[in-house]
Amino acid sequence: MSILHPKRRRAAIAFIFVTAVLDILAMGLVIPVLPALIEEFAGSGASAGIWNGAFVAMWAGMQFLASPVIGSLSDRYGRRPVILISCAGLSIDWLLMALAPNLWWLAVGRLLGGVTSSSFTAIYAYMADITAPEDRARAYGLIGAAFSGGFVLGPVVGGFLGELGPRAPFWAAAALSGVAFLYGLFILPESLAPENRTAFSWRRANPLGAMTLLRRHVELTGLATVNFLLYFSHHVFSAVFVLYAMHRYGWGPREVGLLLAAVGAIDMVVQGMVVGPVTKRLGDRRTMLVGLGFGAVGIAMMGWAPTGWMFALAMLPNSLWGLAMPTLQALMTRQVGDDEQGQLQGANNSVASIAGVMSPLFFGWIYSVSIGQGAWIPHPGMAFFMAAVVLALAGVVGWRVGRKAELSHGTG
Repeated sequence: MSILHPKRRRAAIAFIFVTAVLDILAMGLVIPVLPALIEEFAGSGASAGIWNGAFVAMWAGMQFLASPVIGSLSDRYGRRPVILISCAGLSIDWLLMALAPNLWWLAVGRLLGGVTSSSFTAIYAYMADITAPEDRARAYGLIGAAFSGGFVLGPVVGGFLGELGPRAPFWAAAALSGVAFLYGLFILPESLAPENRTAFSWRRANPLGAMTLLRRHVELTGLATVNFLLYFSHHVFSAVFVLYAMHRYGWGPREVGLLLAAVGAIDMVVQGMVVGPVTKRLGDRRTMLVGLGFGAVGIAMMGWAPTGWMFALAMLPNSLWGLAMPTLQALMTRQVGDDEQGQLQGANNSVASIAGVMSPLFFGWIYSVSIGQGAWIPHPGMAFFMAAVVLALAGVVGWRVGRKAELSHGTG
């Protein structure tokens, strides 16, 4: 663990929180306008759909490739330079997209964005450096709350800025990332002591090499499997939620936007204020299992809900899903040394990226065969039922390996 003075540690945690908010806010700003900009370049809605899907895959693919490299570089050179360079790179990326004259330059921006936003591997590793193992679940909960806060504010502000023009949110995003860079340049201390650094190796930094860390022993492999299943099930929302809400409940953009804002606000409360007290009472493993269990129940209720109000009510048990990710991260950080935290977070991000590519394709296909005439599975909520099964499976795996992980480090 870092030897930062308590006052500097508090300042560092505040910086990480602010940086995460600014970065996610910047990403959220462009959500309402990026599809419209793509359609402007593509010339038709049908072509825009294909390009938009391709852009999502590009971003996830670059996350898969870059995350282990970013994590390993932070293990070698420290977290601070990696985070600062990534913030500066994000600002340049948003400027490039604001000025993009055609789809190909916009695609270059998405590729660059996938690399620079991989800085979250270093951010998670930074938090592991400066917090004791028993406090990491709460620390990761704060990062999760920052993500939620950014996604609540980002699309709302981006929608208003989009009224000024489709490129205005990109300029604002560039400014926010630039502010994060300057803030860190003057405030952020280094968290990784020189004696805890490890030599950079392409063998460990490539995605497949990084995965060898996750295969080190059965507990870490099992927890990585939980991580994959958690992300896989979560992408049911990005894959089919909007289409499902329109088809089954007749919701429009306003209803969808309001629900997403409410979800983000609730998730911010759960991860920012609930994770800490619950983990102190139950421990990381039990808290993770509670989160996975309530998440599975909530998603199943969404697939069953015959009305929009019942779907909205299902968000309440589902919101406790937010207990799972920070506690899972905390359990995993205990399985590796200080000099491997960056590599671990890079490997985790690569696992999440694989899920981000596979899951939307899977749930999109399930949804397509569950609606309309001649549907193979005549129930529009089947994608949510399948996601609930995947999350329940994550709970079973977590129950089996979580206890071993805790016992191996004397935290049972």
